[in-house]
Amino acid sequence: MVEPVDPTALVPGQPLLRRYRRGVSTSWLQACRVVAADERGVFCWIPVGAGFAYRERPDGSPVRAAPIADFASAQLRLGGWQGRSALILMPPGRAHSVWWFFSEAGFSGWYVNLEARSRFWCHDGWYGVDVADHELDIVVAPDRSWQWKDEDDLVAVTGLLGYWDAHGSAEIRAEGRRVLADVEAARFPFDGSWCDFRPDPSWPTPRLPEPLPDFEWSD
Repeated sequence: MVEPVDPTALVPGQPLLRRYRRGVSTSWLQACRVVAADERGVFCWIPVGAGFAYRERPDGSPVRAAPIADFASAQLRLGGWQGRSALILMPPGRAHSVWWFFSEAGFSGWYVNLEARSRFWCHDGWYGVDVADHELDIVVAPDRSWQWKDEDDLVAVTGLLGYWDAHGSAEIRAEGRRVLADVEAARFPFDGSWCDFRPDPSWPTPRLPEPLPDFEWSD
């Protein structure tokens, strides 16, 4: 049974799944751990090595910016999160998340993932949230210089079944520009806060459930 969850009721240290959906398929699944949940949104932590799953074609290439049918026909591969650890903020009522990336040397920049989110949920004792990625992203350096990322992907899927039309594409870009206004003004979350974040050392590396959650529900 799937139950809706009030995100402000989430508690620090609690496991949380970010489940990316494309059509009826899970395209990405990230095992995270809740850091905080308040009026600013839900903060969660995904360290290197955390449970991670993604859709992969038979040739080993990941499925992204593709027709819906490509996700349904590809295999969901299990692995571990690689590269850099990230603190992720999901602000309420906004169509994006903000990521603080951390390498061994410390904070290495922000990443803005443009996305839509449905309700937070609980299923079989696991808590999570469903995300629909909007393809377009923004990379922000520690000095707040920035650049768009994956503009070609946004163009490639606009108008495809299960995505958005030209108006929707314009709204995605508009959300990005609203975030950039905060970047350029050094407003939260780009004001330097959380750049020295360190997770509770007692937290185990988050894992994925077995079996993986595979349910549909409607907002």
